[in-house]
Amino acid sequence: MTPSQKRGAVQATAGMLLVGTLVAVSARIGDYPVYGGQALRYAVGAAALLAVLAIRRPPPVRPTPRQWALLAVLSSTGLVVFNVCIVVGNSYASPATIGTIVGSGPIVMAVLGPLVARSGRPAARVLVAAGIVTAGTAIATGLGGASLPGVLLALGALAGEVSFSLLAVPLLPTLGALRVSAYSAAIAVPMLLGIGLAVDGTGVLRVPTRDELIAFVYLGVVVTAGAFLLWYDALPRLGADRAGLFAGVMPVGAVLTMVVLGVGTPSVPELAGAGLVVAGIVYGVGITASRSGRGGRSRTGTPRSTARNLVRS
Repeated sequence: MTPSQKRGAVQATAGMLLVGTLVAVSARIGDYPVYGGQALRYAVGAAALLAVLAIRRPPPVRPTPRQWALLAVLSSTGLVVFNVCIVVGNSYASPATIGTIVGSGPIVMAVLGPLVARSGRPAARVLVAAGIVTAGTAIATGLGGASLPGVLLALGALAGEVSFSLLAVPLLPTLGALRVSAYSAAIAVPMLLGIGLAVDGTGVLRVPTRDELIAFVYLGVVVTAGAFLLWYDALPRLGADRAGLFAGVMPVGAVLTMVVLGVGTPSVPELAGAGLVVAGIVYGVGITASRSGRGGRSRTGTPRSTARNLVRS
């Protein structure tokens, strides 16, 4: 692996571990209106990211109308639709079933990633690794019962999970990880508030308790701002197909958070599934020095000089 790929692997792992903490921490805001809470979370994340953008003051870049449209689609599918499908889906399917279906994201990313990046056919190595990661995720979460609406909503969440990465691929070269993270989080806020107003009316927002406020700050600053930045900086370094493998790290983060917060003990299937996830990622991301040194193109299908520019923010 090249130094850039190694950095991407570390960032993708860290980002997905942080996202994995979301489930346990979200339990602290279980009594807060769902959509208003998600809007508040993304508002905190967007504020943190925009503050970093103001402090760092990178060269000005004005998104084109097409890029704004793509950002809106990314935000509406990868953030809003994903959250709505997860929330509503819990009424029709067990969290285990939803987690298993969403956990098949590595396979979808392995197939679609190279096509979006126009870098050729999916790599056999990554397809095999994606299957291993998905199997590990299924074992870790366990298959549960679900009705047809539950399965469809879980598939909607899967589509949102995948679009969060794939729709960012054409945006990162010019906007950079920081802008894509900040703008997508900010766009999600009014969308979620609109849904919240339709569902909960004026009760969409209320003053959070102290514990809820701490949870919202963590979810906004760490899980949203921090994880978004890590993920979007890793994406062009690894390529969408290999980066997708790291989605399997999320259940591992959830297990670790359970232990740290003392809210549960990992079961044997959870530990076994986590082991399979790690094995699949190691196998799929491993690139021999001779293979990575061939030609002048990165795994994302872009020239190496351009690939380096993808990560600027």
